[in-house]
Amino acid sequence: MKYISTRGNVSKIGFIDTVLMGLATDGGLLVPEKIPQIPVEKLQAMSQLTYPELAYEIISYYVDGEIPENELKELIEKSYGTFRHSEVTPVQKVKDNMYVLELFHGPTFAFKDVALQFLGNLYSYIAKKTGVTINILGATSGDTGASAIEGVRGKEGIRICILHPHGKVSKVQELQMTTVHDESVLNLAIKGTFDDGQRIIKELFADLEFKNKYHLRAINSINFARILAQTVYYFYAYFQVAKEKDIESLNFSVPTGNFGDIFAGYLAKRMGLPVGKLIVATNENNILERFIKDGVYEPSEFRSTYSPSMDIQVASNFERYLYYLLDEDAGAVTALMNQFKTEGKIVVNEEQLRQVKADFAAYGVEGEECLQTISKYYAETDYLLDPHTSCGVAAYETCNAPSEVCVTLATAHPAKFNESIELCNIEQTFPEQISKLFDKPQYLEVVEAANDEIVRKLEKHFSSAQLNVK
Repeated sequence: MKYISTRGNVSKIGFIDTVLMGLATDGGLLVPEKIPQIPVEKLQAMSQLTYPELAYEIISYYVDGEIPENELKELIEKSYGTFRHSEVTPVQKVKDNMYVLELFHGPTFAFKDVALQFLGNLYSYIAKKTGVTINILGATSGDTGASAIEGVRGKEGIRICILHPHGKVSKVQELQMTTVHDESVLNLAIKGTFDDGQRIIKELFADLEFKNKYHLRAINSINFARILAQTVYYFYAYFQVAKEKDIESLNFSVPTGNFGDIFAGYLAKRMGLPVGKLIVATNENNILERFIKDGVYEPSEFRSTYSPSMDIQVASNFERYLYYLLDEDAGAVTALMNQFKTEGKIVVNEEQLRQVKADFAAYGVEGEECLQTISKYYAETDYLLDPHTSCGVAAYETCNAPSEVCVTLATAHPAKFNESIELCNIEQTFPEQISKLFDKPQYLEVVEAANDEIVRKLEKHFSSAQLNVK
């Protein structure tokens, strides 16, 4: 198994080099040279596996022997041994033909834990094997930051810096990141949006001299290992529902802003999982909905919403899908991404748009509908949705036929977004781990969303790792 760039200028590299490279050196994203195909009989055998066993089977296709079998199994067991539920990502039936896949049983109560516990342990494994220092740099719209910090804190040879948009994440998300008192962790609250943070990250990774000098590594979903780990729970969900219902295929409704979670489902489908519809659920920052419906990918005005983790205009994983939409033509991808950089938009032709509509459905959920869906499901089923999952459920209701079976990805525990839950006049009980956060001091610095200022902070952190207390 070798990996290549969506823009064609990275020679075939192995899995570990792919993890370390993160963003491709030509500015593109790394993808497998060929997507593994899992035959039907293998799928049947895999359906009986536990979550860690299933993760091993799927991840093995992509690691392709670079990590010895026993060491990869140990790495995976360690990653999912931190979850509070024995099934890791249990499936809950909410009503007929409608299920949720609970992805919030990890250490930080968000779906990002599924990938970042694995990636954190993988980075630790690589650091120990190679003796190379790993300095992780990432941007977050809320959940990635806490999950990434939890995944690597205290691990030898690893330091991490996370950028988050100041005042634009939930209070619990902020506390989960900034109450970690560890010299290896730096939290920078930027005066801007997540898109500003993501742009800064991509530009710093594209500066190869700076990247190599400080051994920068990616924790965002530009890192293919993130996508790979998330692919596993699509398989797991399908197998759990298939044990209960006779299904030929299964639809998934996915709250998404950066296109990583939904791309993992697309990858699972390309591997041979019987996925029907992939429903893209967005909020008012609905660039992806507009692309799927009209074939135009163009950012509009940023809006703060009740589902802040999806408050994203430029979806970093979109380029991976574009690569497959353009029949794996790296030259065509490069041309379109250059056009996006200069003109601010991408337009696909009618034939390509037909393919987009065959691959995805989409629905953008306005704020009031998000809150109404939370209230409705709590009243009718006694199941409490967080606002992101609520967007997924609202999209399911709009895009899914009654006869079709659908799983909505529950991406976060509602306690992480109590501001929205309170607006629905619902009082919830916080898990003890979250309640304790409110009594802890915070460690962060508020900075301008400017490359030079971020660079100064990084240079200081990666040499001294000193933190300021708020």
